[in-house]
Amino acid sequence: MDSYRATTRRHLSTSPFKPRVPDPIKVFEVDQRVSHDKEGLGRISSVDGSGHAVVVDFGGGKLMRVLAPFPKLHAL
Repeated sequence: MDSYRATTRRHLSTSPFKPRVPDPIKVFEVDQRVSHDKEGLGRISSVDGSGHAVVVDFGGGKLMRVLAPFPKLHAL
């Protein structure tokens, strides 16, 4: 079901709840060791020019392109 709002909700100053703070985008470098929540250990084989996507080599010829904000990818 689609929402009738195309934008995110505005935080009201009188609200008792804190506004959601977006997570900072992680930065990775080529040959950096990483861990993926589902795929396991790997190594960054290439980084997109803008840093919004990385290609991870998990060994055995398995390459995976992961897009930002990289919620399941963690640096070691």
